[in-house]
Amino acid sequence: MMQLEVLDHWPDGLAQAWDALLVTQDAPTVFSSARWLQAWVETGCAAPEAGWRLRLFVLREQGELKAACAGWLKSHSWGEFVFDQAWARAYQHHGLAYYPKLVLALPFTPVPGSRLLATDEGVRGELLWAVQDWAGQQGLSGTHLLFGSPADARAAQLADQLAHGASGWVRRQQSQFHWQRDAAWHSMDDFLGALRADKRKKILQERRRVREAGVRVDFLAGAQASPQEWAWAYRCYAQTYGERGQQPYLTPEFFQRTRSDWWLARAWLADQTIACALLVEDQGVLYGRHWGALHSVPFLHFELCYYAPLEWALQRGLHRFEGGAQGAHKLARGFMPVSTFSLHALHDPRFAAALQSFGEEEQAAVAAYEEELLAHAPFRAG
Repeated sequence: MMQLEVLDHWPDGLAQAWDALLVTQDAPTVFSSARWLQAWVETGCAAPEAGWRLRLFVLREQGELKAACAGWLKSHSWGEFVFDQAWARAYQHHGLAYYPKLVLALPFTPVPGSRLLATDEGVRGELLWAVQDWAGQQGLSGTHLLFGSPADARAAQLADQLAHGASGWVRRQQSQFHWQRDAAWHSMDDFLGALRADKRKKILQERRRVREAGVRVDFLAGAQASPQEWAWAYRCYAQTYGERGQQPYLTPEFFQRTRSDWWLARAWLADQTIACALLVEDQGVLYGRHWGALHSVPFLHFELCYYAPLEWALQRGLHRFEGGAQGAHKLARGFMPVSTFSLHALHDPRFAAALQSFGEEEQAAVAAYEEELLAHAPFRAG
């Protein structure tokens, strides 16, 4: 018999067992590792004082880890990239509390991947059902699983069976833009040659404008960057938030804890660095996460966040480049629409029924949006 353990800390041995289970999942990423989860909390980024209270959900059988997931009791909806503030306002309008809610997600990281770690599909469904049941007993407004994997979606169906059709999971669709390498592309010229002439011309013009401004780009492994280089990169990162009147989500200490996973794409003007894009490379995939510039140059954002990393990814033989959430402007630059999803279960039956209708309408709208985008794909026919 397996029983649910709910923890607010990492007991001895769990991190090692967690990572061993993670690598067996259908969509593991470094962002879901124990090291990253611990870093978010211990550096104050996703800590109670920031509105994130960690809850680790664990299923064991005779002491052996069978399933686990990381959840957060949230007092707000910031840092999730799946927007539900309208739901919070609806709850408030009816005199109900939407917060705290339970979120099974990666803080500040809209990267699709495995959220429910389990030894098999049945155990994964049992874990999700047990977590949702716990959240209901705690009086939380709902349970939300963000940017999950196909196995996570199947777990929701199994959880519904365990709850005799009453789990209430609703699927929401979100569009992201990912660049996927074609086997015939070995260089930037190969990729550009696959584009329609107008799209290729536009990219070449934008890159030329950056070069004519005297800008060059290089890549520095985070593990090799000095404290001064990291301090400068953080200044760029914080600048982007400062321009919006916001505080950055991540702290300098967080980047130091995870520095071996990062690459710094740096833009230089003469002998001065003027901008930086922060990237993560993991299992043949490049993830664009953050960027900032301290000097304005036309088209520098496109060069540093898309073109230079894309060319670099081709040189390194990487097969995918995820440039971050949203942004239809990426389509013209070879990033194609990809559907991601989140799962939501509101525990008040009145709101759950409204959510079901909302989810169906939203999925139809997203499907139509992606179909329209595909009609304007930048690649040459045939």
